[in-house]
Amino acid sequence: MNTTTGRPAVPAGTARVITAAGALATAGSTLLAWTYTSAYPGNLTVYGYPGGLQLLTLASGLITLALALAALGVKGLRWLAPAGTTKALRLSALAGLGTTWFTVVSIAATLGGLVHLEPGAWVAAAASAVPVAGAFLLPDDTRAPAATRELGSWAEILIIVAAFGAGLYVITYGIDTEYGELFTGYLITVGLTAAALSKSGLIARLNALTAKHRTVTVGAAFAAAAAFPFTQTSDQYTSVAANILIFATVALGLNVVVGLAGLLDLGYVAFLGVGAYAAALVSGSPASPFDVHLPFWAAVLVGATASLVFGVVIGAPTLRLRGDYLAIVTLGFGEIFRIAVNNMDGSSGPNITGGPNGVPNIPDLVILGYDFGQPHDIGGITLGRFANYYLLMLVFTAVVVLVFARANNSRIGRAWVAIREDETAATAMGINTFRLKLMAFALGAALAGLAGTVQAHVSYTVVPEQYLFAGPVPPNSAFLLAAVILGGMGTISGPLLGASLLYLIPAKLQFMQDYQLLLFGLALVLLMRFRPEGLIADRRKQLEFHEDTAPPTVPDQKTPDETAGLTKAGA
Repeated sequence: MNTTTGRPAVPAGTARVITAAGALATAGSTLLAWTYTSAYPGNLTVYGYPGGLQLLTLASGLITLALALAALGVKGLRWLAPAGTTKALRLSALAGLGTTWFTVVSIAATLGGLVHLEPGAWVAAAASAVPVAGAFLLPDDTRAPAATRELGSWAEILIIVAAFGAGLYVITYGIDTEYGELFTGYLITVGLTAAALSKSGLIARLNALTAKHRTVTVGAAFAAAAAFPFTQTSDQYTSVAANILIFATVALGLNVVVGLAGLLDLGYVAFLGVGAYAAALVSGSPASPFDVHLPFWAAVLVGATASLVFGVVIGAPTLRLRGDYLAIVTLGFGEIFRIAVNNMDGSSGPNITGGPNGVPNIPDLVILGYDFGQPHDIGGITLGRFANYYLLMLVFTAVVVLVFARANNSRIGRAWVAIREDETAATAMGINTFRLKLMAFALGAALAGLAGTVQAHVSYTVVPEQYLFAGPVPPNSAFLLAAVILGGMGTISGPLLGASLLYLIPAKLQFMQDYQLLLFGLALVLLMRFRPEGLIADRRKQLEFHEDTAPPTVPDQKTPDETAGLTKAGA
């Protein structure tokens, strides 16, 4: 027994062999049948051919095996774990264990008992526990990543392209999952595997390459995103992706207000509604009282301008407040907007927004002769209606990302960060805090209105119930704020990831509809406890929340001659 760790004293080499053997057995168990009936989805009844959740167990087993071989010093695999293998092995092994045991329990629960399990399921359950036991017997080998051999620029670019290609495959697989059990297993596998690759140092090394080739990275990211509709055979899942982009773009706009300027806005979804209603009323809907059909570019300007004006009108009298008081006022504005458009039906108020019925029958866009409501064949692949709007929304997302990046790196962006960190100190340094907060509020509102113009055409109808503070269907103010906090405030990729998760999980797991606010609240509590900086955090946040784990700074050592020279120069 190791008196320091309390674990059995097993040689590290033996523990690594146990882990590798268990990972190989876990992968091999997917070639066995786990149940005898096809009543459970995924066709787990076949020998020699994994299917459904077995594929996720197979992937976890192979990744754990690769990390274990890297720990054993196998040539050609050491690059997998530049920062150490132990923590990565533990997380990867837990991914295989979690997915396998979830599948076994789900089969028994769905079919009505353990009797419906084939021997292969018991073999898989036992085999998946072996690498976990072996990994937790290993000593911690966390280390600072060693300097790597310089690769040619072409090789580094190929690595970046391959990484985004793999990311596209993983994301497409998750969106295309056909039943809740498979998506749950997907979340377990991808979540723990991503954490394992982060602990191994592989993601940090990839981040260094993307920072070195930033232009290539941005191009590869948007090329991978644009390729998504071409991987689909129907619009069933492209509609989910299009709505994720709308949600993510609005969350990125809120990130300007909350993440950069530190202004807690609980009524932000109202700006999305202002843009959507403004665009719907001037886009040729038969229900519009204005009888106007502007071209799309003009409708975009109307929607963004209307949201910007509302942002200034609401922000000017309220942004002198701080903290909870500002949050309460913005929450009130969000509710006032919803109630106002609900009453503008011709009886309770002027007939402008159609009241509870909203503005229906918004026509599809036609830009340069390209009808977004009709399918089009491009390169032998048919793009449906939602695929067309997905690609259009991707362009808007790129614009919002560009605006956010430019604002973040500007003098105004640095002033916003100063206000967020300490408004009193920023005022003392001569920053006009009210003017800059109003600019952040107006910019965030305009970006939300920009997304609202596309949302109006995607959904055909704009109704007040789409713009609640909290509701079962995102986007709403609570979900938008949760997406920013979950992903990481002040970053670009953080809100995009947070919004994708918060939209995709309820869409795939329908049983969560009645409990999603409770579950998301619990998730935020756990996040604040274990990773308060969010899933993707900038360096400032990482240092702020993890100062104790930051590498020590070693002062430059000067030779006696250099010290003497400096003394003489300063004398």
